This record gives sequence, C-alpha cells and structure tokens, in this order.
Amino acid sequence: MPNSRSLIALAVALAACFAVAALGATVTTPEIPTWYAGLQKPSWTPPRIAFPIVWPILYFLMAIAVWRFWEAMPSRARTAALLLFVVQLALNAIWSQVFFGLHSIAGGLVVILLLDLVLAATIVVGSRVDRIAAGLLLPYIAWTIFATALNGRIWMIN
Repeated sequence: MPNSRSLIALAVALAACFAVAALGATVTTPEIPTWYAGLQKPSWTPPRIAFPIVWPILYFLMAIAVWRFWEAMPSRARTAALLLFVVQLALNAIWSQVFFGLHSIAGGLVVILLLDLVLAATIVVGSRVDRIAAGLLLPYIAWTIFATALNGRIWMIN
C-alpha cells in the first residue's frame, strides 16, 4: 500500500497531466467547430467523439507512468526520464497552442515531431527505470504518431 508521500506524488502527477489537458482544451474546444471545421482533412481523420474518449485515458496513463518513475530508486536514468517526461508534457501543451491557438498547421507539425522524439526518448530511458511505466506510455506514442501523420496530411492539403 502506498504511503502518504507516494499518494501526494500521485496526486501531483495526476494534477499536472490533467492541467495540461485542461490548458489544451481551453484553446482547442472553441476552434473545433470554427477554424478546424473549415480545414480539409483526410478521410482517415477520427470522428470528433474519439478525442474526448482517447485523451483522458492517455493523460491518466501518463500520470501513472511519471508517478512510477518518481517512485523508482534515484538514479541518473530516473532523473533523465523525469526531465524528458516534463519536456514532452510541455511540448504536448505547446502543440495545442500552436496548432489551434495560432492556427499554425506547419508550426504544429514541428512541435508534434519534437514531441514524438522526446516521447520516444522518454520511453527508451524510462524503460531502464521502470518497464511498466515505460509501457504505459506506448498507447500515447502510438496516438501521437498517428496525430503527427494527421497533422502532416492536413498541412499538405490546406
């Protein structure tokens, strides 16, 4: 059973991940029926309902992963995994601001490509710290790679 310090760390991880989700939603949600609706999109674009189902699950898995990294024995790999996680979380937050907030499809593509790279590094380094935690990030990277392809295709056709 986790101790109170561990539960506080879990609460902080959940709060941080869902704060990024909320920040992204504040800029994304108003743009979906307006600016985003006016863009040409490929036929393989997921239905609108997919996003509010998928993202909360991914943010929850991210929070559990970073909590597990935090709870691992201190080491250089643990420190690196935590720093990489913070960077990828920041890139996640920035993408919504750039793509939806600034209406910059190309800028969003640059940010999401960086996100993919940092997230992959987080998984690789994190697997040396806690394989389960790294595994929890696999659905997230699968989704972001798909989102990268979608962002890239939207850029090409608009």
